[in-house]
Amino acid sequence: MTKKTIAMRPFAGFGNILIRGTNWIGDAVLTLPALAAVRNTFPAARVAVLAKPWVAEVYALCPEIDEVILYRRPGIHEGFAGMVRLAGELRLRRFDAAILLQNAIEAAILSCLAGIPVRAGYGTDGRGLLLTHSVKKTRGLGKLHQTQYYLEMVKALGCREAAKEPSLATTPEHESLAESLLDRLGLTGKRPLIGMAPGAAYGPAKRWLPERFAAVADRLIRDEGASVLLFGSAGDRPAAASVVRNASVSLTDIAGQTDLREAIAVMARCDLFISNDSGLMHLAAALGVPTVAIFGSTNPLTTGPVGRHSVIVRQDVDCSPCLKTDCPTDFRCMKRITADSVLEAARSLLRRRTGKN
Repeated sequence: MTKKTIAMRPFAGFGNILIRGTNWIGDAVLTLPALAAVRNTFPAARVAVLAKPWVAEVYALCPEIDEVILYRRPGIHEGFAGMVRLAGELRLRRFDAAILLQNAIEAAILSCLAGIPVRAGYGTDGRGLLLTHSVKKTRGLGKLHQTQYYLEMVKALGCREAAKEPSLATTPEHESLAESLLDRLGLTGKRPLIGMAPGAAYGPAKRWLPERFAAVADRLIRDEGASVLLFGSAGDRPAAASVVRNASVSLTDIAGQTDLREAIAVMARCDLFISNDSGLMHLAAALGVPTVAIFGSTNPLTTGPVGRHSVIVRQDVDCSPCLKTDCPTDFRCMKRITADSVLEAARSLLRRRTGKN
C-alpha cells in the first residue's frame, strides 16, 4: 500500500473528528488555539477529545469541543488489553479522522486499532508509517512558543487559525462551587483574593524559594488586606507546607485538597495568581486571572503564560534556561529573584485590575 501524504489526500470533509489530547494540564491549555483552529475549519463536525482524567476538566471547558472521552490509564485501559478495549470503544463511534496532538507512538497505534481511516500528527516517536498525514517536525518548531507548536501542526493539515491566545470560561456551576468552597474556607467576599502555586511537577529547579513566596504573602496581606490561597496537587503539599511555615501571617492551604474542577472554580475568582512555571500558571492565565509567572530553569519564550494580563519575573543568568529538573550548581536563576521584584509585579497587576494608580 502506498503511504498517503497531505499532498495526495487533502485533509478535508470530515464530520466526526477525534483529537488525542496531551497528558499534562499546562500542555492541555497550550493546545487550545489548535483546537479552535480545528473547529474553525470544520464548524459542522462533531469533535471529541480523548484525554486522561486529570486533564479532562480543561478540555471540558473548551467551547470548541463537543465531548471529552476519558482514557482511563491507569485503570480499565491499562496495558495492551486495555488499549484494545479502548480501541473497540472508539471504533463504535466511527470517527473518520484522528488528530494526534500527543506525540507518542501509542496515540498512533490506538487510532490504527480503532480503525480510524485518517490519522494525522507530527511524525515523531517512530510513528510516521502509522499516520496517513504525517507532519514533519522541523528544528525550528522547538524554538516556537508551545501554543504555536501545536497550531503549526494543524495548520500544516490545512486548518485555519482562529485564536491566538488560550482562553477558558467557567460555567454557572463553577460559580456555585466556588461560592461553596470559599464559604467553607471563610473567604466569602474577601478581596483581594490571591492565589499562589509554589510547586511544580517537573522538578525542584522550577520552584522559587518557599520563604520568598511567604515573604510576598506576608506583605500582600499586611499592605493590601489580601487573603492568600495556596494551590497545588498532592505532590505539591510539601512546597505549600513550607510556605505556610515561613509565613508570619495566616495562609489558607488547599494544596492536594481539591480536584481540578474545584481548583479551577476557586482560581477563577482570584484577583491575582503568583506561580512558578506550572500547569496551574497556564490555567490561571487562560482563565483571565492576572498572573505573575516566576521563571528560572525553563524558557518563557516557549512555555510562558499567554495573555496581556501576565507578567514574567526572571533573572538573566548565563546558565538559564537549562531545562534541568535539578540545579547542578548554585540555583542562581531562582536565588537572584527577590521577593521585592515579585511583589512589585504583583502590585502592578493589582493596581491595573482595580484601576488604582
